[in-house]
This record gives sequence, C-alpha cells and structure tokens, in this order.
Amino acid sequence: MNDEARMSNDERMTKSENRSAHTEDSFWDDGAESIVCEEPEMKPVYDLEERTARFGEAVIDFARAIQQDAVTNRLISQLVGAATSVGANYVEADDAVSKKEFLKSIGTCRKEARETKHFLRMIVRAGPELKPKAPYALAGSKGTAPNLLQDLEE
Repeated sequence: MNDEARMSNDERMTKSENRSAHTEDSFWDDGAESIVCEEPEMKPVYDLEERTARFGEAVIDFARAIQQDAVTNRLISQLVGAATSVGANYVEADDAVSKKEFLKSIGTCRKEARETKHFLRMIVRAGPELKPKAPYALAGSKGTAPNLLQDLEE
C-alpha cells in the first residue's frame, strides 16, 4: 500500500485546501474598504548619482570644519579628492558604453570610497575632536546616504 493511501484526507490536503471557510471569509469580509494600489506610496531611492553627489558635498562640509595645519592640509586635500571622485566615477560608469567599461569605473568608485574611509580615519587621528562629526560625513548630508560606502563595496 502506498503512503498516500494510508494518509487521512486532512493529511493529503495542501495548506491552502486545509483552510477553514471562516478564515478565508474573514479575509474578504473584514469590513474594511479594499484599495488597490498599483505603485507603492514611497519608492525606494536608488539614485546613486544623487547619493554620491550628496556624499561628496557632506565630505566637503566636514573638511571645511577641520582646522588646517601642516598635518591636516595634505589629509584634507586627499579626503576631498577621494570623496568627490566617487561621484565622478559613478557618473562615468553610468555613461559606459560596454560592460567592461562599466565594471572598471564602478571598481574605481569602490576604491575611492575605501580611500575616503581611510583618510577620514587619518583625519580623526590628527584631530580626535573631529571623531563625533566624521560619521556624519560618511553618512552624507542629513543621512541621505547612510550606506553609500557599503553599497559601493558590495
């Protein structure tokens, strides 16, 4: 005798067939007005061009707050160069004419993002009082790009 023949009727039913009529009716007749939405109210923002631009702007704002001296001058120029290069390279990748060119430019974005993190760390070492402000530069202005570096590194 096969296994299916030994099963009771309830055991052979799939989950959807096993539902009670009450459960199904309560779904349709809950008294609430049904609304069909074809598009979500808030679309997730994936605009990396805008996010990389805001990231560069946030780093520039952060760099302006750094006290300049013999040590920080070089770090500031390296930091600003790397941070703004992320967006420039993304724009270049977005306009790529081949997959190979796109991957090369995106790879450069990732390298510049990692370099930005490195220079932020060095600046915090040169001026420990800047540590509370550094994460905001990484996050972008007003938190618009909290995972920008992580997105580019994945």
